[in-house]
Amino acid sequence: MSTATYTCGDDCIIDPGAIVGLAYRNDAAPARLGAHCVVRAGAIIYADVVAGSYLQTGHHVMVREHTVIGDHVVLGTNTVVDGRVTIGSFVKIESNCYIPTDVVIGSRVFLGPGVVLTNDRYPLKQRSTYRPEGPVLEDGVTLGGGVVVVPGVTIGRDSFVAAGAVVTKDVPPGSLVTGVPGKIRPLPPHLRETNMALSWMKYLAK
Repeated sequence: MSTATYTCGDDCIIDPGAIVGLAYRNDAAPARLGAHCVVRAGAIIYADVVAGSYLQTGHHVMVREHTVIGDHVVLGTNTVVDGRVTIGSFVKIESNCYIPTDVVIGSRVFLGPGVVLTNDRYPLKQRSTYRPEGPVLEDGVTLGGGVVVVPGVTIGRDSFVAAGAVVTKDVPPGSLVTGVPGKIRPLPPHLRETNMALSWMKYLAK
């Protein structure tokens, strides 16, 4: 099988040592990247990945097959996206995050360093009856550093999960989650503004 099969829009930078379009099977389709993407050395993006414009990866990122990524997404160094994942636009995922299969991440979402999403309630058990179910992070969600989210949980729009929390049940929109297990309460006023990175402003103002 060949490697590095992809299409890319204008002004993309693929560093030496990065692999884009890794062919994991003979009939895999080339990876497709939009314009102005930066894929740094050591990153591996599989075939059958579709990403929009302005994707940026850190070093040693892995994005597995059948992942769909929107525009203006950052994947930090050593982050793993394990395939069959959907990521919206204007998303920042910091270093050392793990995103398993069957996860849905909305737009304007932030994942702090070391966030772990999980998709298997019974590891190595009930293999004949149980199927993985990843978390859903709705638009505007923020996860602080080191947050763990259990399988099948939905974190509602514009919620904020504090660093180190463990989310074990669905979170209503506009909530604050703290502690282990996560305690849920209404989001305080000073955290109710919409997620916005300085680098996004000129694009979202249009």
